[in-house]
Amino acid sequence: MADHKRGPGLSTLAVRAGQYQDLSDQHSEGLALTSSYVFADAEDAAAKFAGTRPGNVYIRFTNPTTHAFEQRMAALEGADAAVSTGSGMAAYTAVALALLQAGDHVVLAGGVFGTTTHLFHTYLSRFGVRTSTADVTDQQQWLDAIGPDTRMFIIESPTNPLMQAADIHALAEIAAAHDILLAVDNTLCTPVFQSPIELGADLVLHSAGKYIDGQGRCGGGVVVGGRELIGKVAGVLRTMGPTLSPFNAWVFLKGLETLPIRMREHSRNAFALAGWLSEQAWVERVHFTGLPDHPQADVIAKQQSGHGGLVSFTVKGGQADAWRLVDGLRLISNTTNIGDTKTMVTHPATTTHGRLSDEAKAASGISPNLLRISVGFEDVDDVIADLDAARHAGS
Repeated sequence: MADHKRGPGLSTLAVRAGQYQDLSDQHSEGLALTSSYVFADAEDAAAKFAGTRPGNVYIRFTNPTTHAFEQRMAALEGADAAVSTGSGMAAYTAVALALLQAGDHVVLAGGVFGTTTHLFHTYLSRFGVRTSTADVTDQQQWLDAIGPDTRMFIIESPTNPLMQAADIHALAEIAAAHDILLAVDNTLCTPVFQSPIELGADLVLHSAGKYIDGQGRCGGGVVVGGRELIGKVAGVLRTMGPTLSPFNAWVFLKGLETLPIRMREHSRNAFALAGWLSEQAWVERVHFTGLPDHPQADVIAKQQSGHGGLVSFTVKGGQADAWRLVDGLRLISNTTNIGDTKTMVTHPATTTHGRLSDEAKAASGISPNLLRISVGFEDVDDVIADLDAARHAGS
């Protein structure tokens, strides 16, 4: 039994001593590794749970570190608010659950990331959400797809991996005229090179484990937009819990500090690689938004201030030729992420888009001889030399 005259016992001190600290003078953001928060009194707890008083409630929907990340993302995108999620796909799922219901119709851009297509066509369809596809470059297809139940347009610009660009402002005008929400995936350009909110988008989504992280350390997602829409998305997270961990949010905060510098270096190296690939006889076609002969060069010039680090190309031949090149690489990593400091290669048809039917792959331009390269920070001459050696090794 504790001796009350001597104060708390050893076990109590081990748990309670030094528990509360003021971290407001930290120059680097603090990492709040806690799932719950202490309230001043019973009334304070009730008011915060009811939402009538600001403050943290529970990690499923409030945390100082994740909130700092959300504030910074909203500021970078020029939006009023943001909410973070456990992954990029969790961001799409939360948006769908918050803003769609059975009987609603979504128009999804053709050529978007394969898992996004799979989510809408395979899973959300089970709950009565109907999805059709429109060419991201053909505004008439979007107009033709609109029906009385159309509630949302979802685009990715540029698309992954074919680097097609949507005219975001034009599609925003079409959506607004028909009372349709426009959601834009800005993962590849980031707010450094593109501002969808300024172009008329209602929501902007990111897979934060790509360029925002910058080193492939962890996953997460974020949705930015107006306070009313973001409030609805946050409501889904409060109930269902696909939230971002504080540690991942802290990693993303550190990544954002160098994002403009990194994106410029990614773009510079990608320009050099795309130019070299364009001159190779064994390459059929190169996809990169910085090439002067890009089919949407005019659109890109008016809405992008840079081009990121993603380059895709088709190898002459078929899948065996593409795989032979991949297997011959010694420097470039064979992995499916993008936005890392290390250059990476992916064969989309059998990995990121592998669950799509052959017909869906063909419609999206995902051919068996297509390869995607996320250009990193190595000396670009070394990356080129690795590709050149792999090509000759497989000859």
